[in-house]
Amino acid sequence: MSLIVDIRKDFGKFRLRAAFEAQNGITGLLGASGCGKSVTLKCIAGIQRPDAGTILLDGRPLFDSQRHIDLPPQKRRVGYLFQNYALFPNMTVQQNIAAGVRERRGRDETVAGLVRSFHLEGTEHKYPRQLSGGQQQRTALARILASRPEVLLLDEPFSALDSYLKWQVELELSDLLARFPGPVLFVTHDRDEVHRNCKNVCVLDHGKSQPLQSVHQLFQSPATLSACLLSGCKNISRARSLGDGRLEALDWGAVLRCAAPLPRELSHVGVRAHSLRPAEGPGENRLLCRVERVVEEVFSTVVMLSTPGGRQGFSQLRVEWPKAEWAALEQPEQLWLELPPEALLPLSEH
Repeated sequence: MSLIVDIRKDFGKFRLRAAFEAQNGITGLLGASGCGKSVTLKCIAGIQRPDAGTILLDGRPLFDSQRHIDLPPQKRRVGYLFQNYALFPNMTVQQNIAAGVRERRGRDETVAGLVRSFHLEGTEHKYPRQLSGGQQQRTALARILASRPEVLLLDEPFSALDSYLKWQVELELSDLLARFPGPVLFVTHDRDEVHRNCKNVCVLDHGKSQPLQSVHQLFQSPATLSACLLSGCKNISRARSLGDGRLEALDWGAVLRCAAPLPRELSHVGVRAHSLRPAEGPGENRLLCRVERVVEEVFSTVVMLSTPGGRQGFSQLRVEWPKAEWAALEQPEQLWLELPPEALLPLSEH
C-alpha cells in the first residue's frame, strides 16, 4: 500500500509545498517547528483543505483539486494520533476505544481484543486523568485502530513526555507499529527519533519538502544544508568548488579535498564533531587551531577551536572526543586538526 502526497497550500507569507510517497512501514517527516509538518498531516486527514494537488491512498483519491474530490475525514480511512492524544476526558478507557468502532455488531469483542493487544487490562474503567502517559497513548492508538485505518499519522507522539517516560513509551509504540500493515507517517523535529524509528525520511524546510531518502542516507550523506543541520551536524562552513574534488571552506580559511562528489550547486560543507581527528603537524586537510573552550560532558569532552578563518574572519569548529583521548593531549593551547576527506559533507542550499 502507498500514500502519495502532492499538495500546495498558502497561508499568506507561508507556503506549503509537500510532495512525497510513503510505502508500508514508518516514514519520517522531519523539520523544525513551523515548517509545515502538522499542516501536511491535517491535509492528509481531511482536517484542512489544500489549495491544490492530490492525495492518493493506494490509488484511491482522498483529495484531487482538478477532479473536485475532497473526501470527509470519516471516509478517508486515516488514523490520526494528535500530540495530546485527544482522549475524551469524560469517558473511560473502554468507552474511548469503543468510540472508534464503526459497527455496533461485535463492538464489545473488538474493544476487549484491543484492550488485550495494547496491554490495557485493569484500566478499562479508568479515565484519562488516571492513566500514565504510556497508557494514554496506547488507549489513543487502540481507539484509532478500532476504526480499521489504512494509514496512520503520528504528530510528535513523544513531545508531551519527560525523558524517562518517553523512552519507555517509544519502545512500546515501536512494537505496536511493527504490526501495522500500512504506511505510517511519523512527524518529529527530533533526529534521534527518526534514526530509531523510521526507515525513510522526508525533510521539510520552510514549507517545502525535499526528496524522500533513507534514514541511513540522511545521516551518512545529507544533500542539502537544511538536511545536514536537522541531522545534527554542528560544523558547517560556506564553500565554493575549486574543481578536481577540492573546495574552499570560506569560514574556516582552508582548501580541502573531499572524497564525495561535489554537487553542481555547492554552497556549504559540513563535518561532524566526532569525525575530526588530532594530527601530528601540517598536511592535506589539516588546520592549525587554537583551543577556545573545553566543555566536559558526562561521557565525552567538547572542545571549541578557532580556525584560521576565511573571508569573514574568525570561525569555530566543535570537536567531540572521548574523555581519555582529550586528556592524552595534555590540554594544549593549540593543535593541528585533520578533516578527513571521507568525513566531509558537500552540500547545496536546497
